[in-house]
Amino acid sequence: MRAASSESFSRSVYDAVIVGGGHNGLVAAAYLARAGRSVLVLERLGNTGGAAVSTRPFAGVDARLSRYSYLVSLLPGSIVRDLGLSFSVRKRTVSSYTPVVRDGRATGLLVGGDRTRESFAALTGSDREFTAWEAFYDRTRQVAERVFPTLTEPLPTRQDLRERVADETAWRMLFEEPIGAAIEESFADDLVRGVVLTDGLIGTFADAHDPSLVQNRCFLYHVIGGGTGDWDVPVGGMGALTDALAEAARSAGAEIVTGHEAIRIETDGTAAEVAFRTDDGEGTVAARNVLVNASPQALSALLGEPAPPPAEGAQLKVNMLLRRLPRLRDRSVDPRQAFSGTFHISEGYGQLAAAYAQAAAGRLPEAPPSEIYCHSLTDPSILGPELAAQGYQTLTLFGLHTPARLFTEAPDATRDALLKATLAELDAHLDEPISDCLALDEAGRPCIEAKTPLDLEHDLRLPGGHIFHRDLAFPWAEASTGRWGVETAHANVLLCGAGAVRGGGVSGIPGHNAAMAALGR
Repeated sequence: MRAASSESFSRSVYDAVIVGGGHNGLVAAAYLARAGRSVLVLERLGNTGGAAVSTRPFAGVDARLSRYSYLVSLLPGSIVRDLGLSFSVRKRTVSSYTPVVRDGRATGLLVGGDRTRESFAALTGSDREFTAWEAFYDRTRQVAERVFPTLTEPLPTRQDLRERVADETAWRMLFEEPIGAAIEESFADDLVRGVVLTDGLIGTFADAHDPSLVQNRCFLYHVIGGGTGDWDVPVGGMGALTDALAEAARSAGAEIVTGHEAIRIETDGTAAEVAFRTDDGEGTVAARNVLVNASPQALSALLGEPAPPPAEGAQLKVNMLLRRLPRLRDRSVDPRQAFSGTFHISEGYGQLAAAYAQAAAGRLPEAPPSEIYCHSLTDPSILGPELAAQGYQTLTLFGLHTPARLFTEAPDATRDALLKATLAELDAHLDEPISDCLALDEAGRPCIEAKTPLDLEHDLRLPGGHIFHRDLAFPWAEASTGRWGVETAHANVLLCGAGAVRGGGVSGIPGHNAAMAALGR
């Protein structure tokens, strides 16, 4: 094989070589370059951004969708300010809408705006659940205010974090007991319980009472973002963030090369060499530090070390473009309200438990739970002017409780069956089939695409399609985590991807923390 050319690199030894140009790698590159370090980013694909990209998935249609990740909560404002990013988010006017049929009547729960109390009362017949909702989320907001700032600091100990939370009831319900216990203690209504539980299941295959508390860890990261727990819409789509990060890194002096796949890391703890592959062959580059913005499995493979336990994703991601929003069976709610927040489908507490049990037994859920939101209602800039003028809208659907193991034997057929069943659950709450509202691409095909965990593993090399690379960890120091939660067994090799402690989601936090660890050396 011919040797790949390294002539385009500005130097033979870099202070830091970053493997992977996803958003965390770009954050690390920008911080290190701004600190005066020489930085080279090696990206396997032909573009940067990783899972946080905007693309035009439908041929001939001028709509740029956030193809994989889609909302922003965990990105600290300090990272945006530190790096001078030209990037902003918008608040959603509605938090969520959950349709349901009660006593033969189409109704639902609308959370957000000035109708929340009224909606709770209409659904449950009293103020009890609304009062419980306010108390529950007032408690999680206080936890968020105290925990979120620690995510960009050296890891606290478990006891330090407990003292910082300073609320034993909150500590028990979030950190010590399965979240299902607190939900059942706080709420009586099955639908309300389900809406609360969903934050513990996004990208996580677990029951409400799983003794491992993996659902609690997922829940925690979903309610502490920004110190408020709000999930905001990235203006211009998720690609606007990663484009801004790439520009910030380059402007600070970092070099970014695409089409360069890292294939091996050799290190003695002080100096390292990264081997890479391009279309022209293979080459190497030397570095004082290597930051790996990839999964722990990929890191082990690069180092030639035993792999960690396998990871497994459990979600269905569906992108749609509509000619118009569908009409709802619940006529008391405007579709523009219902779809601007998170639209929960088949996510009652009992429905979630049933779906988990069926999937755990190796079957697709009979009523697949999922949630939808419409980016273009809050930020129409992702649509071309003509589409926006004609009232086109985007829908992003995220399905739960569909682990990768369900797709191994007949991936395409299983994906099609799951998509059909998922859309049928949505149609049950619509006054018209969603298929009647889908736009068509230039070849006359419906504008809809579905991605299973196996698709994400193939497209993005997410192990088992796990969107967090592996199960999330509580944000405190353990014996093996190191000072920042990014350290490895090699002093000059750091993990800066979602699989780091305090990783997961579009946050930039592992990238920031790995840069701080490297600068501290």
